[in-house]
Amino acid sequence: MSSGGLELPPGDSGHEGGPADAPGGVSGGVPAGAVSLAGGPAAGGGAAGARTGAELDWGADAWSEVRTRAQRAGRAYIWLNLIEQRLRSVVGAVLRPIYEPVHGGDDWVVAAAGPAGQEWVQRAVAVREVSRRKGYLLDSADDNVLSFLTLPQLRELMVQHWPCFEPYFDDRREIEQALDELEVTRNVVSRNRALSRAVLEQAERASARLLEVLGGGAGSPSADRLPIDAVEDLVGDRYADVISVHPDRVRLQRQLPAEDLFGGARRLDAIGIGLNLLVQNFSGRRLVRLSEAGCRVRLLFLNPASSAVKRRERELRLRKGELSRSVEMNILHVRRVRAGLRDPSRFDIHVFDETPRFTAYLVEGESSGIAVVQSYLRRARGMEAPVLVLRGGGRGVPQDAEHGLFTTYREEFESVWEDSRPVS
Repeated sequence: MSSGGLELPPGDSGHEGGPADAPGGVSGGVPAGAVSLAGGPAAGGGAAGARTGAELDWGADAWSEVRTRAQRAGRAYIWLNLIEQRLRSVVGAVLRPIYEPVHGGDDWVVAAAGPAGQEWVQRAVAVREVSRRKGYLLDSADDNVLSFLTLPQLRELMVQHWPCFEPYFDDRREIEQALDELEVTRNVVSRNRALSRAVLEQAERASARLLEVLGGGAGSPSADRLPIDAVEDLVGDRYADVISVHPDRVRLQRQLPAEDLFGGARRLDAIGIGLNLLVQNFSGRRLVRLSEAGCRVRLLFLNPASSAVKRRERELRLRKGELSRSVEMNILHVRRVRAGLRDPSRFDIHVFDETPRFTAYLVEGESSGIAVVQSYLRRARGMEAPVLVLRGGGRGVPQDAEHGLFTTYREEFESVWEDSRPVS
């Protein structure tokens, strides 16, 4: 009998506790009602081969599940950390000038919390003192009560003093709604429980929206096409400048429609067989407006009369002339677009006769660039080939000329462009 009143199972028949067939027992020597810790006899059988204790090994499925949980929780934690730091900064910037001159030091946080927040602010003070004594304060900048307030407490301070924040933020409801959406994620991550993909995606959207409202966003997605998210900013250097990979172009366009990719571009260079992603998904009128707004366009098609087109038709098992006619139609379309421009000199169309190795759309805006790149596979059309999305540099993105793929494809484009021929 254990100290807690629970009956432990006896050992094997060679130890104290009686033989396996003792009265009141069950087969295997475990009395009725006992909790079995035995893992079953070993392959050799007998008392010496018996194994005692729980099975502690994790199989492949368990490890996969654990890694998935850790990856999702880690990504969510980065967003939550950014939100908490940003909100702490905003609360301090607005409320400190109001309360600190009267109450001084860290007492201004206690005063701002008021009677309604007496309990949690005192708890924060106590945690700070314990952290001081045990040496948990690694940065002197964190040695203040405000740094020990949690996200819900910072929100409470903001809500209590909303008239102080109202001149800086238009919509209180939007801020509260975003913080409500984050609370589920914060609760799950803080207790190391499973986080579903849907909740993680909701938290990322709410975080990005909240950072933009609080003045910490990276700008409008329509201006930069793909805003830099928190995780890319922290670990992007592990993957050169690749920011996403898609199994085919259909899945790419769900996340990055043609309007978001090409809209607002200041420079657009494209190389490929028929450039369907641009020609078939971005209207001629939009191309005209883009060029008239100052975008420099260079389009490089595979020559529809070249032997390379015929080889590609055989690879894809198309009827003779089918691919060449499709490329000709695309070239005619962009020629009509060019003909409608006031300044056609900024809209160049060339053809090349080499074996096509990849298709690439290199798009640069005011402050950032992005590229969509696909390699040609022998039996797969462009719509079905895997897609890489590359960050081309700009605000907040570290430049790495040695490892960046954007620069590699830019140089390859320029090399083919030099050997190509203009379309009249």
